[in-house]
Amino acid sequence: MQKNLSKLFLTVMTCFLVASFAAQNGIPSACVSEAADLDAELRAGEYKQKVEAFMVILDASSTMSQEGKFEMAQAVTSQMNQTIPDMPLVGALRTLGENRSNETRLAYGPSRYQRGDFESAISGVRGFGATPLGKAIEAATGDLRTTPGKTAVIILSDGKATDRAALMAAEAMKEELGDRPCIYTVLLGDDPAGASLMEQIASAGRCGFSTTAENISSREGMTDFVEKVFLEKVEKVAKAVVVDSDGDGVPDDRDQCPNTPGGVTVDSRGCPLDTDGDGVPDYLDRCPGTPGGVSVDSKGCPLDTDGDGVPDYLDQCPGTPAGVSVDDTGCPPDSDGDGVVDHLDQCPDTPEGATVNSVGCWAFEGTVLFGFDRYDIRPEAYPVLDDVVLILERNPAMEVEIQGHTDSIGDAAYNQGLSEKRAKAIMDYLASHGIASYRLSAKGYGETLPIASNETEEGRAQNRRVQLRRIR
Repeated sequence: MQKNLSKLFLTVMTCFLVASFAAQNGIPSACVSEAADLDAELRAGEYKQKVEAFMVILDASSTMSQEGKFEMAQAVTSQMNQTIPDMPLVGALRTLGENRSNETRLAYGPSRYQRGDFESAISGVRGFGATPLGKAIEAATGDLRTTPGKTAVIILSDGKATDRAALMAAEAMKEELGDRPCIYTVLLGDDPAGASLMEQIASAGRCGFSTTAENISSREGMTDFVEKVFLEKVEKVAKAVVVDSDGDGVPDDRDQCPNTPGGVTVDSRGCPLDTDGDGVPDYLDRCPGTPGGVSVDSKGCPLDTDGDGVPDYLDQCPGTPAGVSVDDTGCPPDSDGDGVVDHLDQCPDTPEGATVNSVGCWAFEGTVLFGFDRYDIRPEAYPVLDDVVLILERNPAMEVEIQGHTDSIGDAAYNQGLSEKRAKAIMDYLASHGIASYRLSAKGYGETLPIASNETEEGRAQNRRVQLRRIR
């Protein structure tokens, strides 16, 4: 065993010295090129990154000076540094027993891992003092409090000249940091007690293992070590050939809506989504969010039969003529509130309370005010005219034109005079009830402005009328 260890030391040490010289002088070395290239396998997806950070604890105590163990630990650490693939990591290096002391020192990080800087930190470690391994593990716990995610803690030591403080520190690390750290120990030398302690420390991490420098010093051994510590094998499961002709993510044997256009979101049946359930898929629906049960057109928009901009299910006045403006309920406005909508109202601004005819004018039919071919006011018409007086009294600034009209029976000239007399009779009545004459004017229109057909008695009765038009 001693002979094999010495041979191994000479081989690894030569490699380390060359690699250290190369790192310090910025030149390549044959040793570095011997490191396994795991980058290609990582890029190919054969492996994925297992840890986000790592901490190396390097024993530089006096017991490590025997048989070249310290130099071998440096060389193995350097070889690991050259084998770690290129991936985002936080790295750290902590030593113990440097410069004949009983202290521990943070030689690198924790910081963004840079291979060259880490190599310089390795080569800069000097021995040989006491073996405060417990103190080093305790300090490492503090170092790792702020590092991200899963962390590999790699301890290189001969396990000699130390006590159970190291094991207790490892257990405390696991207790504080939980599932984040896994502890890996690398034994230098072949001391049975040291080997036992290193195995116990690794076991305390509950997710690492213990090995020896001899096992990982070869190219193959170090490759295997780095793969197990830093990487995770990606299990590739063979997939059955699936045919999805329209590329919607639902295989043909389950696709109930084949030939869906590219890029359209579908449900588990392969059918385009129809969020509002109106029968028009979302990608064609120009009116999403239609309430349930509402009839829609081919674009997914609620029907608007009269084209007034208010859909049928909200339209309280269906059948509005084209071009007529409407309110939110689909009804044409009635600005003066007389019951005749604006687009039909020939007399806008009718005062509140006025009786209007079918065209929205303040009017009184002749069958109420006058007899046929008469202009004297019937007594039963007085209550109607008294309402007119009341309206004019409530609106003292209002001025009106009293318009007389007739049907078409008789001579036109005669009808013109009859209409003027009817208008004059109403004006006189209003004036006699206190309405100032300057607010009133009378004008006859004869038979020229009928509002109904003169071919029927009912139509002629509507044409025998007096209207009041507000002129101010």
